[in-house]
Amino acid sequence: MDISKQIKKYRLDSKLSQEDLAEKVFVTRQTISNWENGKNYPDINSLVLLSTLFGVSLDILVKGDLEEMKEEIKTEDIKRFNRDGTIFTVLLMATVVLGVPLFLYLDFIGIAIWLVLFGITMYYARCVEKQKKTHDIQTYREIIAFTERKKLDQIEKSCEGGKRPYQKAFLVICSGLITIVVTIGMYFLFRLIQYIKLLLV
Repeated sequence: MDISKQIKKYRLDSKLSQEDLAEKVFVTRQTISNWENGKNYPDINSLVLLSTLFGVSLDILVKGDLEEMKEEIKTEDIKRFNRDGTIFTVLLMATVVLGVPLFLYLDFIGIAIWLVLFGITMYYARCVEKQKKTHDIQTYREIIAFTERKKLDQIEKSCEGGKRPYQKAFLVICSGLITIVVTIGMYFLFRLIQYIKLLLV
């Protein structure tokens, strides 16, 4: 980042050694050295002190870094969204598929395990939904655009906004139907397996 060059430039312009600058901004000489070598970044308090000491605005001091910071934050957001989305999908599938087996084989302990699994699934569902609201991504195209670091133009955004209520209702209905079908199917499958076992005994 450019802040390392900026600090060194303004320090030399002010005819200050690293020790002198460290004393004025209440840090160690090693910290100044780390800043100038790009090993770490000054916190906001240090940035304010540096800008005041050098007589320049904070914007000038961090010139060129803001876009890079935004880019790094964006990348982290995308990684977090993809990670939480994947975890939620796996947990949701496990919640649907394991419900009947846990109940049939472990009885009340199985129900307790399923409830814990369901609770964790809902936690990740909330995390994903929160990120969707934070980044204003609700429909499929918006989610894909976000994960591919693209932007929808205003017209597309308006069209996608109109789809949101329908897509949410569709997803809820489909999820419910799939859950019911899979649960019933798993129930009868395990009943059939138990029946076959009894016949073979």
